[in-house]
Amino acid sequence: MDEKIPGFESWTVCSNSALRRATRQLGQLYEEVFAPSGLRGTQFGLLTQIHMNDKPSLKFLADGLVMDLSALGHTLKPLIRDGLVELVPDEKDKRVKRATLTGAGRAKWEEANRLWAEARDRFENAFGAEASEELRKTLNRISSPAFAGEFQALRFGTQTLIT
Repeated sequence: MDEKIPGFESWTVCSNSALRRATRQLGQLYEEVFAPSGLRGTQFGLLTQIHMNDKPSLKFLADGLVMDLSALGHTLKPLIRDGLVELVPDEKDKRVKRATLTGAGRAKWEEANRLWAEARDRFENAFGAEASEELRKTLNRISSPAFAGEFQALRFGTQTLIT
């Protein structure tokens, strides 16, 4: 059900604006839950990707998080400074940097993961489990390289858009 914001009807016609508003709102709600860990939601997401993948390369992380390498570096910097993440050279190609959690990083991830589980449960209870699953599928599609390719291929004048 669409909840109308008085005076802001025009906001409901742009998918990008709606998604950005929802992302900011949900981000703020999750930040409140993560606050006791001292991590931000973006930092937890990055720690999770490092935790779930065996020494991922920085390029792998940037691509998976749909970030450029400089933004990734900005997010990694405090995690490295605080001793939660280490960058190690790839065994075969020393130019490639790989990220790994330190012992303190694993402990911090476990602490924050418990908080994330609380936030996930609260979200699913408020939004509904089935709707939550459908939303994740939709958002994963939007963030996929395939969708970006489809979107970019539909430039005005190169293909007929069907509405």
